[in-house]
Amino acid sequence: MHAEIISIGDEIASGQILDTNSQWLSLRLEELGIHVLYHATVGDDLEAMVQVFRQAFSRSDVIVTTGGLGPTADDLTREALAKATGRKLVLDPHALEHIRELFARRKREMPKTNEVQAMFPEGSRVVHNPHGTAPGIDIEVSRCAAAPCRLFALPGVPAEMKEMWHGTVAQELRKMGAGRQVIKHRRIKCFGVGESQMEAMLPDLIRRGREPRVGINASDATIIFRVTATAATEEAASAAMEPVVAAIRKYLGDLVFGEEDDELQDAVVRILRRHNKTLATVERGTAGLVADWLGSAAEGQDCYRGGLVLPGEAAVRQLLDLPAHKAATGGRALPGAAPGRDSPNSMSVGAIPGATGGRGFMDATEDVKDLVAAMAAACRARFGSDYALGIGPFPKSDPAAAEPKPLFFALASAAGVTTKSVPFAAHPALLKILPAKQALNMVRLEMMK
Repeated sequence: MHAEIISIGDEIASGQILDTNSQWLSLRLEELGIHVLYHATVGDDLEAMVQVFRQAFSRSDVIVTTGGLGPTADDLTREALAKATGRKLVLDPHALEHIRELFARRKREMPKTNEVQAMFPEGSRVVHNPHGTAPGIDIEVSRCAAAPCRLFALPGVPAEMKEMWHGTVAQELRKMGAGRQVIKHRRIKCFGVGESQMEAMLPDLIRRGREPRVGINASDATIIFRVTATAATEEAASAAMEPVVAAIRKYLGDLVFGEEDDELQDAVVRILRRHNKTLATVERGTAGLVADWLGSAAEGQDCYRGGLVLPGEAAVRQLLDLPAHKAATGGRALPGAAPGRDSPNSMSVGAIPGATGGRGFMDATEDVKDLVAAMAAACRARFGSDYALGIGPFPKSDPAAAEPKPLFFALASAAGVTTKSVPFAAHPALLKILPAKQALNMVRLEMMK
């Protein structure tokens, strides 16, 4: 069976209210093994609603609508259903009596306008609403080339809608044969390359028409593979997904960092705990975002020792015990620096080479790289941690530059300091999130070695 969810109301179509009902209903329908193919939203316009209903009848086996069942002039669901099905509206005396009783229990007089809530398209059934004045509508619509379509119209009030779903709609769908199959999902989280590049690494898995189905989407630079299987039991669905998940992990390797609700900070905390290691952080450009993520992921655990947020150059000088002016350090050893190996990825931070008295603090690329390394080493010494992650300042924007300027990260350990640079270029909405994730991913990959 295929399903469609229709949300009704100007307040939803205009974006003034977030439609959470559709998400909730999609999850409940899939729990019954019903695949949701369509979501539709329509405003309080009679002809528009009629067209949406007729289109839904032609393409969906099950339709669930929310909204438009109130007593006011803009509540048009029952009238639109009657017009779309060619049926007249008739009064249901039992529904009317229930509405009157609700008003009586609340010590209120029922307005005449509420009588319209007891009007139903001829041949439909009432979906009982225990605590609301808007009964739902259960109507079956014949189709020439397919089995009848079943529509359930429910109120837009979430509490009433959910109660009516559990009390009536789910049971009716089970009588139709729903629940004999389950739809199970599994989300594989990846980071390190773009969505199209990652998809190209798994060309056959993403093709249409395969089972289990595999989808891909990006969320804040994290790539998510969604594996979906339909089977008679949860166990069978899980077994069907396992080879697909194994293939994703095999071909993507270290790009995969977790599953389901995992984030990169969760992966880092897991590795720290597994090896009984500790981490501290010092951030300039990301303004404490990494510390916030790690603190939440490691809540109540000792693997994350804490973080420093350096809002400006004065704070960097204070951490490194540098002079308060822009003069060079003169090759003076920096506090907390650990000796490192002379290799492209590991360096000694005993001094800041190339700094001259006439140049601004942290102006030159090499100076920035060395200072971020020194920040990480000093942070490690201050917190007494096994590792310390340093994140440098965001480079100044230069529209005339042929390439984006680099952003530097450094990871200090007992073996020395490893530095890495990435181009500082991203959508404005990701300018902090992407570097924060890149820094965490650097820690994850280095510790996995």
